[in-house]
Amino acid sequence: MQQMSFLSDDAEYQAFVDKFNPKKTTDDCYTPANIYTAVAEWVAAEYGLDAASFVRPFYPGGDYERFEYPAGCVVVDNPPFSIAAQIYKLYVRVGIRFFLFAQTLTMFSGSSTLDLTYVPCGVKITYENGANVNTSFVTNLDTCRIRSAPTLYRAVEAANDANEKARTRHMPKYVYPDHVLTAAAAYQYSHYGIDYRLEKADCTFIRAMDAQREAGKACFGGAFLLSERAAAERAVAERAAAHKWSLSERERAIVANLGKCP
Repeated sequence: MQQMSFLSDDAEYQAFVDKFNPKKTTDDCYTPANIYTAVAEWVAAEYGLDAASFVRPFYPGGDYERFEYPAGCVVVDNPPFSIAAQIYKLYVRVGIRFFLFAQTLTMFSGSSTLDLTYVPCGVKITYENGANVNTSFVTNLDTCRIRSAPTLYRAVEAANDANEKARTRHMPKYVYPDHVLTAAAAYQYSHYGIDYRLEKADCTFIRAMDAQREAGKACFGGAFLLSERAAAERAVAERAAAHKWSLSERERAIVANLGKCP
């Protein structure tokens, strides 16, 4: 058996290993609870249905073909987008009612022979895996071919906005000292036309500052701890990269008169 070289064949070996790692695709777009609720409530109100009859056969490890569909049920769920067409065909063939999430730009493809209604909302949804997908819906509950749904769009958009705001609130913003350089800070120099070089002798790699370790935190992606000289040079680069607005002559005149006794 030929032994792989750790140098020349490392990339080839990694590619081989990667084939066995699960890939995140739009089929992994599990729906945030509040977005599903917004859709389900709209479907129930719009079509006069009892939400208790809604079923969700699409879940990790589930098999929608062997799922036990109760009599009179309605599938309101987010299916794997890559096999949407075959799902529609099965449901139409066996008489299962459905209202399904779909990718907006490809929602018409693969189902032209079926009697379906398309609801092109085009609402951006950030799913549980972080994928941001332009989302619409396909159903056999309606009588037309294509229809808009402004109230559905607004309900889903509001739910997604709430998720985005909550996600932003929980993302801490760290301010590092001049002695710590992260990739997020370093790339800004190229953006702003700043010539910057950090010599190998002036830095050492760290995964977290001691203060972060005590708090159970770390530098995202790691960072470099800089020497005193390198930290001083970085401080100069930071000031050069920062855009500082200047006061106009009018504003300077106003400032000159501020704080004076009347």
